[in-house]
Amino acid sequence: MKTLNFSKSSWSALAVSTVLMAGAHAADTCGDFKRLDVTTPDGFKFPRGIQPLSNGELVVVDMRNWEPKQGRVWLLKPDGAGHYEQVLLLKALDRPNGIVLGPDGLLYLGLVGRIVRFDPKNPEATLMDVIGGKSDVAPLPGKGRHLLTNMRFDARGDLYVNVGSATDHCEGENGTAPAADKPCAEAEGPQALGVIRKYKLLWPMAMVKSWENYATGLRNSMALALHPVNGALWQGENGRDAIQAAMPKLANDNDLPHDELNLVERGANYGWPYCYDNNLASPEYPARDCSAFRAPARLLPAHAAPLGMTFYTGSRFPADYRNSLIIGYHGYRDHGHRLVALMPDSKGAPLGKSVELIGGWNSKPGQGMGAPVDVKQGPDGNIYLVEDRTGRVVRLQYDAP
Repeated sequence: MKTLNFSKSSWSALAVSTVLMAGAHAADTCGDFKRLDVTTPDGFKFPRGIQPLSNGELVVVDMRNWEPKQGRVWLLKPDGAGHYEQVLLLKALDRPNGIVLGPDGLLYLGLVGRIVRFDPKNPEATLMDVIGGKSDVAPLPGKGRHLLTNMRFDARGDLYVNVGSATDHCEGENGTAPAADKPCAEAEGPQALGVIRKYKLLWPMAMVKSWENYATGLRNSMALALHPVNGALWQGENGRDAIQAAMPKLANDNDLPHDELNLVERGANYGWPYCYDNNLASPEYPARDCSAFRAPARLLPAHAAPLGMTFYTGSRFPADYRNSLIIGYHGYRDHGHRLVALMPDSKGAPLGKSVELIGGWNSKPGQGMGAPVDVKQGPDGNIYLVEDRTGRVVRLQYDAP
């Protein structure tokens, strides 16, 4: 296991070259780096590393806090000796979150209400609005409880964008229950929240030609991934909270409702806020017929909070892991703070066995709870992730016995 520690409160204090452990015992190290004391299958390591671009560099997004215009983007440049130089690329950003590499080789960054693109070699000069801002394309809603942006490009260069719900379960102000006999206003119509939008782009200009609500009834789609073989879009759904408030016989909501893994299809409605789990009517909508909604492909642990996932296509891991779906569970409850691989079934879908790649990320004194957010595969075949509870950037690699 290797880990790279960052300041959680301010990345301006980042000093990558000074965190190597001098005099560490061999049992506490992995290569040059300090081991992260968590549970993994035999042969896996968690190096203190970084997600490189094709040239070995890594771009890291730091939201810093929930206040507007405090976010930054950093470039970490390797020096060839296990250290990294930190270069500030962009600052004063409004709660930046998702970042992806576009078909044009530029970086696309999600902000509240906007998506921008830039060249890391000259970010200020190349910064351009794609959605919102000065793009002539209407901004993303960016409302309420789930205003952060995440996105993924498909093979055609079209862009899928999460538009999270403004509420938890369509409750009113001060938590008042929604009207059981009326539709949830924020979940309906062309400007609905709790949806995945699809933007058709013209290349090489990255100009939005049109957009649609591709799928609806999805409370918060922060975890998105496209299958490497058939291009299918998969979504990790962050299920609702506070269900026990409407279910008096339920002591708490530690194990209900489940989060979900959904196979996303155009035009499908996945039931939020009317239904939960395998199409069960929410207690606020007891008479709702859930049969018209798309059931999840798989139930995930309750409140696991999947915030990032990627299909593994590399060759560094054992062959069984090829095309598995690797998901970070960000949640602070029992089922969170871990990394899992959902193995492919006989048809290649991520519906096989769940394998815990990183576990016990909350049980070691002085280590701090791990809370994985974005999960990406590097060109070297390793898995890289960031976690925002202690500010770590982590590399997971497999060393064959």
